[in-house]
Amino acid sequence: MPYNWSIDEKKFKKEDPKAYKIWRIQQMINYGLAGEKLDEKEVRKYWKKLFMDEPTRKFLELLLWNKRPKF
Repeated sequence: MPYNWSIDEKKFKKEDPKAYKIWRIQQMINYGLAGEKLDEKEVRKYWKKLFMDEPTRKFLELLLWNKRPKF
């Protein structure tokens, strides 16, 4: 059974590979990795285009760039 049942992933990947890649990274960050690993280079590359909640963004900034959150 496909994990993302509401999207035709094969069609999306074929029609718009870049948008698919961004969508896929967002899915993995926001809904779980399902046994896969994130590609750090891809996350860094599309960082400004990724949508996620603020705590997740702050945590990933800490991991990727050792950027401490400001309180």
